[in-house]
Amino acid sequence: MKILIPVDGSDNAIRAVEYVIQYSAKLKDVPEIFLLNVQWKLVLGNVKLFIDQTTVNDYYREQGAVALASSRAKLDLAKFAYHYHISIGAPAEAVVRYSLEQQIDQIVMSAHGQESLSFYLLGSVASKIVQMSQIPVLLVK
Repeated sequence: MKILIPVDGSDNAIRAVEYVIQYSAKLKDVPEIFLLNVQWKLVLGNVKLFIDQTTVNDYYREQGAVALASSRAKLDLAKFAYHYHISIGAPAEAVVRYSLEQQIDQIVMSAHGQESLSFYLLGSVASKIVQMSQIPVLLVK
């Protein structure tokens, strides 16, 4: 079984990781765990005149690594093997696309993450994933 856990660095995302660790103890086979962090694509406009793409990519990697650090530490402590990836784009679309690419069986995620103005304008990332995904999505409070 392949389980995808989208993480944004929030305490709520950590609860999803903790749930998967506890849930896995009840399974016959240890699941293959995938962590995914999605960085919003920066709208650069004229900034590209001053900052090259390598610098922007470094920024995405650094921010993604920070967001993944706590989740990775929890899985390391529990001695779970896992894969991790940093994607760039709209979070819901990126999560669904990655789940298809990796042939994920289930997405386990927090119902609430880092909320911002975009949350109120665009709706919850979790609800979009539930609507878009063709595989089961488990929301953890």
